[in-house]
Amino acid sequence: PMDTSSSRISAYGYVSEREEVAVTAVPAIVLPSVDDETADGLLVGRDWLQEIVEMLQAKRQVIFYGPPGTGKTFLAQKLAEFLANDGSYKLVQFHPSYSYEDFIEGFRPKVNPDGSMIYELKPGPLIELAEAARANPEDPYFLLIDEINRGNLAKIFGELYYLLEYRGESLVLQYGSGGDDEFSLPKNLFVIGTMNTADRSIAMVDAAIRRRFYFVEFSPTEPPIGDMLRRWLAKKRFDERPALLLDELNRRLDDADYAIGPSYLMTDRIHDDAELKRVWKHGIMPLLAEHFYGQRDVEERFGLDTIQSAVGHGVEDREGGVDDGQGPAVVEDNLET
Repeated sequence: PMDTSSSRISAYGYVSEREEVAVTAVPAIVLPSVDDETADGLLVGRDWLQEIVEMLQAKRQVIFYGPPGTGKTFLAQKLAEFLANDGSYKLVQFHPSYSYEDFIEGFRPKVNPDGSMIYELKPGPLIELAEAARANPEDPYFLLIDEINRGNLAKIFGELYYLLEYRGESLVLQYGSGGDDEFSLPKNLFVIGTMNTADRSIAMVDAAIRRRFYFVEFSPTEPPIGDMLRRWLAKKRFDERPALLLDELNRRLDDADYAIGPSYLMTDRIHDDAELKRVWKHGIMPLLAEHFYGQRDVEERFGLDTIQSAVGHGVEDREGGVDDGQGPAVVEDNLET
């Protein structure tokens, strides 16, 4: 039998620890369907969540994009936990200094017992998870890439552009030395990325990435994310006022990229006035001050007192029978508490 654990010397004199894996027939992976309990626990609709599962089933790669506080990373982790059953997923975060060597494979120094130093070819999280998936072809594995647009994707992905699109193909990676070093992505490895749109960097995503991923928007002003805070408050038996405040704030912002996500106000003490003021002053307003840098009227336009006053007048108008054009506030009354 083939020894898959021994190190091999490459043509460049470096040690490679990449394992050789025999090619076997791979059964088709069918991801489990979303149930009502899972969707309710994540405060989203079952049909919406099931559509994401169908995207993963069809393309194997999706990206969640939206402004901060919309639950992209949280939902990605919870969805991976549900679909993988045994928690077979790994999360990495991209940033400007992240590289191909960090993500796929690269050389790392190693000091021998005699004091000499060599460089070993060490696998990154992509290869580690891919080999684990290849060894268990009947189980789905998930790679979660947080802040995928923060890194230099062309530099980090390298050959992955090809491998993401052609799952049945293999090729020699950058530090490979021949046919024995060919690598492919197993079909039971799924990729979920998250992308922050507050800096509008999604506009800079190239066509190569757009073609290889399905994109799912997490908009604070559209269902199901737009309903998430109200659902959460109903589960907690809290007053809906924080949801009314957030609705009014996002209505005034009138920009999908600058909108504030519900998670800012999803704290266990948000019903307390002091906590609400603290979150608004130290969590939301600094973000808006950055968005509207140089404008002196940010507090006047978006401060808590201003928004509370607007929401208070709106409630009074509705109670008095005056239609403000916003329609009645709706609280979900069919959720588990």
